Amino acid sequence: QVQLVESGGGLVQAGGSLRLSCAASGRTFSRYTMGWFRQAPGKEREFVAVISWSGGTTYYADSVKGRFTISRDNAKNTAYLQMNSLKPEDSAVYYCAAETNGSPATNWKTARPYDYWGQGTQVTVSS
Repeated sequence: QVQLVESGGGLVQAGGSLRLSCAASGRTFSRYTMGWFRQAPGKEREFVAVISWSGGTTYYADSVKGRFTISRDNAKNTAYLQMNSLKPEDSAVYYCAAETNGSPATNWKTARPYDYWGQGTQVTVSS
């Protein structure tokens, strides 16, 4: 069983920055692919970013590329999402997710392969 706890959300003005953290339980965090997704009111959950177990491979949604950076510290069992140049359209509940079964990278941008999810943290960007 893996537990994920997000933190770092809040209210920020457009153009500002936030850093989200996702703390994971378990001794095999370093083997997990970690993803970030978000869901705005009335919209479906969408992919934001993903990082491989080693940190050597990352993918981003086009809407956040160049503004967001995903990273991880396997010694701390924690994944991060640094969000810069925030826009009102970035407002959403942000979820981290762990993929623990070695799903191929072609699946990482969909929610389907992720078997553990955090409770979410609210990010609100004011204009």
